Amino acid sequence: MREFWRLGKIVRIMTKHGLGDIADRLFKREAKTLVESEEKRWAAKNGFPSPQRIRRVLEELGPSFIKLGQLLSTRADLFPPDYIEEFTKLQDQVPPVPFSDIKAVIQQDLRRPLEEIFAEFTPESMAAASVAQVHMAKLFSGEQVAVKIIRPDIDKEIRKDIRLMYAMAKRAEKIFEIGRVIGAINLVKEFERIIFKELDMFIEAGNIEKFGNNFKAVDEIYIPKVHWSHTTKSVLTMEHIPGFKMDQVDAIREHGIDPNDIALIGLRSFSRQLMDFGFFHADPHSGNTIVMYDGRVSLVDFGITGYLDDETMQHVAHILLGYAEHDYDMVMDALSGAGLIDDQTMDLKSFRRDLKDMSEPFYGRSLRTISVKDVYNQAMDLVYKYKVRLPRNLLLLFKTFIQTEALGKILGSDASLLEVTRPYAKKMIERSYLSKNILKNFQKDAIAMGSHIKLWPKFTHDILKQTAEGRQRLELEHSGFKEISNQFMKGINRLTIGLIISASLIAGAMVLNSSQKLIVFTVNLFGSQKIPLTAILGMTGYVIATVLGLWLIIMIFRNRKL
Repeated sequence: MREFWRLGKIVRIMTKHGLGDIADRLFKREAKTLVESEEKRWAAKNGFPSPQRIRRVLEELGPSFIKLGQLLSTRADLFPPDYIEEFTKLQDQVPPVPFSDIKAVIQQDLRRPLEEIFAEFTPESMAAASVAQVHMAKLFSGEQVAVKIIRPDIDKEIRKDIRLMYAMAKRAEKIFEIGRVIGAINLVKEFERIIFKELDMFIEAGNIEKFGNNFKAVDEIYIPKVHWSHTTKSVLTMEHIPGFKMDQVDAIREHGIDPNDIALIGLRSFSRQLMDFGFFHADPHSGNTIVMYDGRVSLVDFGITGYLDDETMQHVAHILLGYAEHDYDMVMDALSGAGLIDDQTMDLKSFRRDLKDMSEPFYGRSLRTISVKDVYNQAMDLVYKYKVRLPRNLLLLFKTFIQTEALGKILGSDASLLEVTRPYAKKMIERSYLSKNILKNFQKDAIAMGSHIKLWPKFTHDILKQTAEGRQRLELEHSGFKEISNQFMKGINRLTIGLIISASLIAGAMVLNSSQKLIVFTVNLFGSQKIPLTAILGMTGYVIATVLGLWLIIMIFRNRKL
């Protein structure tokens, strides 16, 4: 009954925002006519509701659908720029959960009264999002901490909504062409995988620890410390970082810190994350980037991170270096190596020309003169035109790239991310050619090959066992033997003909030389002639042998097999 009530609420909200026709078709209700409006004209022209209307529906449907919209904002390979821009506006700032509920979650997870866990705990939240909220607290050691708490029972609500999302996605793929194009069911699967990671504070705490280890030797970046004794699956306690948000430019400048220096720190930090570690903070907006009072930069909120394997890092390094040095051949080779473009499915000459036409106007310009939205839109136009399907980690990377440059622009920096990234990309490529790395890769491949060889006997045994038991049928076809068989048969046939020729010659000679004469015929040819049957048989043998011999010689010469 609760799910039925939730379904009814979804239909009411969609109808309220002018999506009643879609709700009717999704839930098999009787179709109604859309109200005449700009929204109707948009739907008639584009075959889909306006992005503004979809955003408002997602916001009103609550945390699960807001998070789904935020995921869609990273899928620039599936949605046009207008929709991506609207999805990025989705804010999960919601009214905070009452302090009594938050207190109950903390006490249940840490199994002690709140007064025994923290020396002080601020009841008012610092920030309240759709799945968690943050409170200030103080440990008994005197350290100020930020405590992030998952909203009570939010996982149950999300599970119910995901079941409804699957039902809606299946229906959407069945009745809407756009549902099949974007792969609605796969989007829900991706959302399900991501959202439950965000609900596990151990995962975010682990991400903070990884970043802390990666940047422990970098003085200009500071990563907050995790207090593991006060951290559970639903509660994350970390060091509180005092300072300014990165978009508070005037306050940063008044404190005697140059915003240009902060921008360069941010750009260098992103370059290190990308080229040195292959592990990057994928949501670097101004609220998650703190400028500390001593001029260092701290990254907070590690709920969304991205990973790149060594091979992808190599491709990305070549792409960035190729762009920085105007080497489009290097860029094309890297895109091909990453499997993003293929000469079998697209016109690479046209793609290279369009890529250059898009990129050249942005060279040599500072961030102040570049519209990040223009770069983004043009890149996505290229993706749409050539039907390039980007993996999620590269989409996250592209989104982070845009956000990082946007922060630099907010700070008024003239720096270029490509120029800052260039030395890191060169170092990355040089490292890959070091003998120890080549040997490391060889050893890794050898280990993998060894494990495969080790499994061969078991796989062979299993196949033969299942075949013997009748559970599998083994069919072997050797196409190469067919030609060999034909040649072999030809050889046998020619040998047989040779034997017949020899036998005919020998038999004819023996019959003609025989003194015995059987059945003598009298023939009136040039006078009366007597010809015995034995002579006729002997001559016949000679004729057969001669004809077959000539035919065999001709065939051998024709096939050039003499």
